[in-house]
Amino acid sequence: MSETLKRERIPELNLVRALAIIGVLSVHSTSYATVDMTGSGYYWLYNFINIFMKYGTPTFIFMSSFVLFYNYYSRPLDKKLVSNFYKKRFVYILLPYFLFSLMYFVLLHFTHYQGRPFGESAVSFITKLFTGKAYTHLYFVFINMQFYLLFPLVLWLLKKYPSVVKWSVPIGLLIQWAFIVSNKYGFQVPNKGSWAFSYFSYFMLGAFIGVYFPKIKQWFVISRANATKGRVASWILLWAVWIIAGLGHVYIYYLLRLKIATYNTLWYEFFWNVHTFACALVLIQIAYLLYRKGPSLIVKPLNRLGALSFGIYLIHPFFLLVYRNYPPQTGVSWLVHLWYAGGFGVALIASWIVVGLTARFVPYAWVIFGNLPKPKPRLVPQQNSGQLDV
Repeated sequence: MSETLKRERIPELNLVRALAIIGVLSVHSTSYATVDMTGSGYYWLYNFINIFMKYGTPTFIFMSSFVLFYNYYSRPLDKKLVSNFYKKRFVYILLPYFLFSLMYFVLLHFTHYQGRPFGESAVSFITKLFTGKAYTHLYFVFINMQFYLLFPLVLWLLKKYPSVVKWSVPIGLLIQWAFIVSNKYGFQVPNKGSWAFSYFSYFMLGAFIGVYFPKIKQWFVISRANATKGRVASWILLWAVWIIAGLGHVYIYYLLRLKIATYNTLWYEFFWNVHTFACALVLIQIAYLLYRKGPSLIVKPLNRLGALSFGIYLIHPFFLLVYRNYPPQTGVSWLVHLWYAGGFGVALIASWIVVGLTARFVPYAWVIFGNLPKPKPRLVPQQNSGQLDV
């Protein structure tokens, strides 16, 4: 291939990760409010945040696929590449997943299952470890592990049959919706959302964008220099689909949660898929806008947040769990609203501090939080020298 084996870095992707983790924290911090605040005049706002921000997990799956295909498609597919690929997944994904699965399982054991025999607990832990159920958010890592198993095979197929790459998105949508429909009317797999087929369109969208990104990069950069009639029309269409589908997604859940109206479950799947699928592309465009035009006061923290996002994803439910043990002891509405907002703040700030300090000061921090940015080397003045030793 004429492409270089190692493609250029895309720093904007850290901003996409930052926006994705903000989406995840928004959903998780409002989950209790969607149940407890149905009588509030501000319920529409809680519902809006909880549903409109549901792009986090699909975006992370899309981003993972995008980065994998972007980095690996131009390399020769051999045993060494596959071996190194799985070694990195084991070190940076499986080890942290195991540790956090164990941590949350032990935590729940002491808070909910103290009298359970050890043997029963061991079997329960192993079962939950291999199904992503040790805690509510770990299903995401379990889904990604399924995609990691599929990745070398899909990569081999796309390299062997390059013409298939342009059909990646329709293929992904077809597989995902075949699974959704057949599951609804046929085999009815429990915990459908924990299986990779439920997210296959995002995986294949990542494959398509990852392979073609050098050719289509300029489409993501919204600027006067890139503005052709075709691009402007496609940008407007994309953002319109994102907003309309997102608001439709919010509305049907609002009706459902307030028991006003209920629709066929396929409609909820449809609005969620269109909303989050379009959002993944919009977030890349927003990241490019921020990176070029955003103030450094915003861009630099977001860049750091994105770099730490996997660790923050793993640990933030712990802080939410602790925080929710101290609800307001008053019915004053503004204090209740402030408490729910505080859940987001605590989950974000406490997780950010812990992961950031661990990355900076704890040796082998990758065992706990996966692949973390390396701390910048300190500049130490040498004795009897005007030079700096890095």
